[in-house]
Amino acid sequence: MANIKSQIKRNRQNEKRNLANRKVRSEIHTRTKSAVAALDEGDDNAEEAVKEAIKRLDKAAQKGVLHKKKAARKKSQLAKRLAQQG
Repeated sequence: MANIKSQIKRNRQNEKRNLANRKVRSEIHTRTKSAVAALDEGDDNAEEAVKEAIKRLDKAAQKGVLHKKKAARKKSQLAKRLAQQG
């Protein structure tokens, strides 16, 4: 455990941010998974699911939760799947 006040505060901040970032990453995984499932099943709302996943990826990259190139790669993969399907 840290003895320095500023480090104690920094640890508290890191815990909060870690929790918030984990929620965002979890939502990205969920949205991506549901978009892929919709594409595989050939649902009518597959395009909407892909749009929503891309929106979340963009926002996460903008906030620094995800690296911008990783977000771009994931978006590209989803768009490629969408193009192949329909």
